[in-house]
Amino acid sequence: MFLRLSTAALALVSTALPVLADEVNVYSHRQPELIQPLADAFTAETGIDVNIAFVGKGMAERLIAEGDRSPADLVMTVDIARLTEIVDAGVTQPVTSDVLNANIPAALRDVDNHWFGVTSRARIVYASKDRVADGEVTTYEDLASDKWNGRICSRSGTSDYNIALLGAVIAHHGEEAAKTWAEGVKANLARKPVGGDRDQVKAIWAGECDISIGNTYYMGKMMDDAEQQEWANSVRIVFPTFEGGGTHLNVSGVAMTKSAPNKAQALQFMEWLTGDDAQHIYAETNHEFPVKDGVARSEIVQSWGDFTADSINLTDVAKARPAALRIIEEIDFDG
Repeated sequence: MFLRLSTAALALVSTALPVLADEVNVYSHRQPELIQPLADAFTAETGIDVNIAFVGKGMAERLIAEGDRSPADLVMTVDIARLTEIVDAGVTQPVTSDVLNANIPAALRDVDNHWFGVTSRARIVYASKDRVADGEVTTYEDLASDKWNGRICSRSGTSDYNIALLGAVIAHHGEEAAKTWAEGVKANLARKPVGGDRDQVKAIWAGECDISIGNTYYMGKMMDDAEQQEWANSVRIVFPTFEGGGTHLNVSGVAMTKSAPNKAQALQFMEWLTGDDAQHIYAETNHEFPVKDGVARSEIVQSWGDFTADSINLTDVAKARPAALRIIEEIDFDG
């Protein structure tokens, strides 16, 4: 929760205290620890404080309820669907910036300048080094094959990352085929969905399953954690593709709220997030893919090799979110 002084209170102290430092207020759908290194570096460079409030659910509803009184300048989300959901709620404003346009590829920003991707990641397969042969994992479609019966672990089907992947299946093949695919993946589960992506890798290490679906950066996070390195070393990363397409990508992104009380500072933070320093922090600290051309991926990420990104427009993936969520609920994926 952000602390704000009333006009009367400010009048009483304005002659006795120095002017408060500039600030940017962020509603974050990402865990604060993933953003704090960026906030600290920005503050050190500019003197502008970044206040982060974690809003796990209901961010759009909160901004609608707050209206013009909202203290939030920016929203930061974990995937394209959440980002466009907030834009569609009418609580953001377009941002015109030559810096953002130069730093972010057109495919990773809104054509109407409401949202901007600041990093990307691939939704890949973690495969047991001992029980899955090279070349055994090929396409996303193949995950519904009965050869994987009892061999797949997964987090909840309603997680943002899995909903986005199913949205990409819909974008490629339509709703009916996507439902059949989701039913096939469910039939192949070794256990009821539980935990996060790293928990699935732990399950592979423990022999409960042979493969799981996860985000690339979690491998980097596990390699950085002494307690989880053994899990990570039990698997390898495989970049599956869609038939006739590439590997599914998603973005973390940022948008400026319609109310933005600190608009100039918010724009400065947005532009900084896409610059060399911030993109390097994203790469080295979170093991995400930089969006700015010329900024290298972390050494760990580079060791996984290259892949071909899917060409499906992320906006189309986001539009499929309601249908994807309906399918997951209809087939009781988590049941």
